[in-house]
Formats: sequence, C-alpha cells, structure tokens
Amino acid sequence: MSERWTPDSWRSKPVQQMPDYPDAKALGDVEAQLSTFPPLVFAGEARNLKKALASVAAGESFLLQGGDCAESFAEHGANNIRDLFRVFLQMAIVLTYAGASPVVKVGRIAGQFAKPRSAPFEKRDGVELPSYRGDIVNDIGFTAESRVPDPRRQLEAYRQSAATLNLLRAFAKGGYASVENVHRWMLQSVSDSPQSKAYADLADRVSGALDFMRACGLTFAVDSSLGTTDFYTSHEALLLGYEQAMTRVDSTTGDWYATSGHMLWIGDRTRQLDHAHVEYFRGIKNPIGLKCGPSLKTDELLKLIDVLNPDNEPGRLTLIGRFGHEKIGDHLPAMIRAVQREGRKVVWSCDPMHGNTITSNSGYKTRPFDRILSEVRSFFTIHAAEGTHAGGVHLEMTGQNVTECIGGARAITDEDLNNRYHTACDPRLNAEQSIDMAFLIADLLKQGRAGKVSPLPVAAGL
Repeated sequence: MSERWTPDSWRSKPVQQMPDYPDAKALGDVEAQLSTFPPLVFAGEARNLKKALASVAAGESFLLQGGDCAESFAEHGANNIRDLFRVFLQMAIVLTYAGASPVVKVGRIAGQFAKPRSAPFEKRDGVELPSYRGDIVNDIGFTAESRVPDPRRQLEAYRQSAATLNLLRAFAKGGYASVENVHRWMLQSVSDSPQSKAYADLADRVSGALDFMRACGLTFAVDSSLGTTDFYTSHEALLLGYEQAMTRVDSTTGDWYATSGHMLWIGDRTRQLDHAHVEYFRGIKNPIGLKCGPSLKTDELLKLIDVLNPDNEPGRLTLIGRFGHEKIGDHLPAMIRAVQREGRKVVWSCDPMHGNTITSNSGYKTRPFDRILSEVRSFFTIHAAEGTHAGGVHLEMTGQNVTECIGGARAITDEDLNNRYHTACDPRLNAEQSIDMAFLIADLLKQGRAGKVSPLPVAAGL
C-alpha cells in the first residue's frame, strides 16, 4: 500500500461484487458524465461528521445509523423520506433524553442503491438469471432483460440522491426538526402501538422542560441548536466507477473526498486487504466504516486499520460488527482487546441485522426481533466488560408500516409477514420496532453509565 494513491488506482487491483457491464463504452460515457456533475455532499460536511464521530469514539456521544436495505427508484417519494426522518428524530429524542446521550444521526439514504450478493445468479422455477444487485445496477424484475446491468441507472441514482438530499436538508434545517415539534413527529402507524404511550410521556417531559427554558428567556429559533439538527448520509460503496466519478479535490485542503455521501463503508464481502475497495477507501478523507463479520481475524483487522486509518485519526474509522447473536461473544472481545492493545482510536458500532437473518416457515427472509436485541445487549455487555465504549448501532429500518421482521412489542408472527413485506432485498425494522429499539438502547445506555449492563437471555426456540 506504499504506492501513490489516485482516484482510479483501484482499477489495478482485484475486485469483488462489481457487475459485468456488456457495453464498456456506455459505462465509460456515463462515468465521464457523472464526473462533471455537482457534488452531492461537501468536504466541510464530511469533516463535521468526522468531528462528531470523534466524540463517539471518546465515549461522549452515540451513533445512530440506519435506513433502507436498498433504496428503490419506484418507491422514491417525499412521504417515505419524511417518515424515515421522523423515525430518526423520535429515536434520537428517546436516546438523548431517556438515554442522556447526544446522538449523531447518519442515514442509509441518498446513495444506498447497490447491494452485494452471496451468489452471482438466482434460480426460480428452473430459470437461472443474474442476481439483482440494486437499482443502480439492474432491475428487480425476474426477466433476462431486467437483469442486464445498465450504466444509465447510475444517472438516475445520482438524480434521486440529489432530490433526497435536498428534502433532508430542508427538514433538518428548515424548522421541521425543531425540538418543539417533538409531539408532531409521531407517525400515524405507531400512534396506537404499545410504545406510543411511553413516547408520548417522554415528549410531555421534553415539552415541560422547553416551557421552563422559555420562561427563562430562551427561544428555539430555526438558527438555534434546538431548532435544527445535523443529519448525514451514508452508503456501502460497492460501485467503484460511480464513486470514482464522484471523487473530488477539496479546494480548501487539497484532499480527495468522496462526494456521493458523507460516510461510506466497506462491506464484509469486499474488505480484502489487497483488493480494489480497500485501495479506493484508503485515499478518500471522509469518515468511513468497515463491516466486521465472524470470518475476520484480529490480525487482518489490525492490518486493515493500519491501511485505512494510518494516522490514527479519531472519527475516521467506524468498525461495524455484524456477527449474529450466537457469535458476537466469540469474536468481538478479541477484536476489542487487539485494537485497544495497539492504541487504535475507532468507533465501535453494532449491526445486529445481517447476522440474524433466517428463512421463516412460510419461506420469507426475516429477522427475529429478539435475536436483534440479544446481539445489541451483548454488544453493550462486552464493551462494559472490556472498559470500552459501545458507540452506536447500524440498523436496516424504515418509516413504513411493513411486516418484515418478526417479534417486537406488537409481536409480528410468521403468518403476518405476507401482509406488508415490501423490501427489495433484506427485511427491515418497521417504525414501531425501531422506536422499540430506541427505548431498549436508552435503557442500556443508562445501565452502562451505572455499570449494570447484564446479558439478555435469548427467547426460547430462537
């Protein structure tokens, strides 16, 4: 890794999970066109996120990262964006007020279009076709024509990301995110949920505190810290040609930044040390993430940290564990000890979704809420035992009233899955389950401060 880095130096390395485009000229034309488009995010915003993540690494804040498994062209709309944002605001207020922790909010949105796949082909009723790799690559329809990788889809992904970012910035900075609106953030789909009263009670306490502050002469103007919020975007950077086209030099520092999103991460399937994705990531200055699964050895992890964060910069690197509720205890402690021994400054985050995916009796891919919660609680318990900070969670979630993950306060069952199973790829927590999770994490944060985090027994039969 001592050779000079350029935005295209990844092209000389082996690469995984990249589509095989049949028309190389069309692909080159699209990438050339993208390279002339305005940046989607700006270097200064990425630096601000890195500072916020440095506070997470120091144990002073908590990272809430989440959103769609894979964004869809067909479902792109203001209501879906607003509802996800509202769930984020509700979860953040629960964590901030009930958990007494500042929250760094990072969405899997405005760029989360490409998906890694476990197999290059899928078979249905004797017909075998290339796998769906996300709307930025091909179409989910099961026809030969739909599954051909089309580079023009990258232009549509850029336009959708730009429109999404425009709306998110308006929500975050235009008054909608003001803490005065804490009651208005309640989604209709969860207004009668088991957690609605708990949230309403918390919102009442927040409103009472705001009334006291007003009486003391404080106001909540749109330009105040209580009248706006910071909301950042992130995605897994699989499609390196797209990322290269969106990589620009920051005019104030001369550094290279990926301008497709504030934070990018490397997936568990593309983290090979001598491969293209690691090569690309080592040169950009954004805050970045690294998914860490059970197959990652501690010595490999340390080598990756050396390459991806050689200056040991706080906030630069987030390690996102995705082990599964049964395996986290076998792998996370050793990783923590190795990183601590080397004095590496990282954010520790927990992805409790990907390691807890099962196929239900009815044939749906799903994730039991009890297993998700079990991994999160183990994450907190292990960090408490190691004297380190459980820094955040990474969730696949939506503001829609879907039935994709079983369990939760309303106890979605296998038989309920076919009611509203809408995901294009992996099952997501719905709004109600996401707010459930926020209250449970808030309790874990409080217990952690008191030194009382204890293991959660896994429900019988899971």
